[in-house]
Amino acid sequence: MRIATLPGVFQPISDTWLLAGALRDRAPGASVLDVCTGSGALAVTAALAGAREVTAVDVSRRAVLTARLNARLNGVAVRPRRSDLFSTLADERFDVIVSNPPYVPDPSGDRLPTRGPQRAWDAGRDGRIVLDRLIAEAPRHLRPGGTLLVVHSEICGIDVTLEALRAAGLLPQVVTRHHGPLGPLMRDRVEHLRQRGALTPGQTEEEVAVIAGALPSAGRRADARFAPAREPRPVSR
Repeated sequence: MRIATLPGVFQPISDTWLLAGALRDRAPGASVLDVCTGSGALAVTAALAGAREVTAVDVSRRAVLTARLNARLNGVAVRPRRSDLFSTLADERFDVIVSNPPYVPDPSGDRLPTRGPQRAWDAGRDGRIVLDRLIAEAPRHLRPGGTLLVVHSEICGIDVTLEALRAAGLLPQVVTRHHGPLGPLMRDRVEHLRQRGALTPGQTEEEVAVIAGALPSAGRRADARFAPAREPRPVSR
C-alpha cells in the first residue's frame, strides 16, 4: 500500500495499522464507511481487501483530498466526502463503520480545534469528545448485523467505551490489544494525564485496543455476549 499525506494531514501510525488488521477480516463484500479518514489509509485498506464500496469522510478538506489521492495511488475506488462525522450522510447505512478518531486528552479544555494538525488528535480533557459522539450516532448508519470498529488508548477508558456501545444498542467486543510505550503525543501530556488519574505515577506504557460494536440482527438481543476476543497481533509502536 502506498500512502502519501498532504501538509497538515496526520501520517498514519501503529494504531491505524492495528485497526487495519481487524478491518481486513470484515471488509470483503461489505459496504464500508471510514470516519475521520485522515490519510484514507483505512479506506484504502478496505478497498484492497475486497469491499463492495467504500466511503471516506473527514471534517478536514485536506484530509478529503489526501484520501482521494491515496485511493488513486493504490488504484482503488473510494468515495471521499467532507463531513463532520455523519452530518452529510443523511440516512445512508453501511455494513462496517471504521474509525481511528482523535483521542488524545487535551489539557487546554474541551473545545475541539478547528484548524491545524492537532485536529487529528486533540479530543477534549478526557479524549472522548469525538469518540462518544461517534458511538452514539453510528447505530443509525449501520445495517442490521453491521459493525462499528474503533481504536483508542486505554487512557480514554476501554471499559467506558464498552459501556457506551451497550448503551447505544450495540454488542461490544475487544477484538485485539497491543501493549507498548506511550506514543509521542501522550508523552507530551504526561502531567495532565497523571493529574486526571489516567496515568499512574511512573507509568510509561499504554494499551491500545481495537473495539467492535455490532448492531444485532433481527431476533438477537442487544445484551447478548460476543465470543472471547482473539489474541492480539504483534505491532510495533
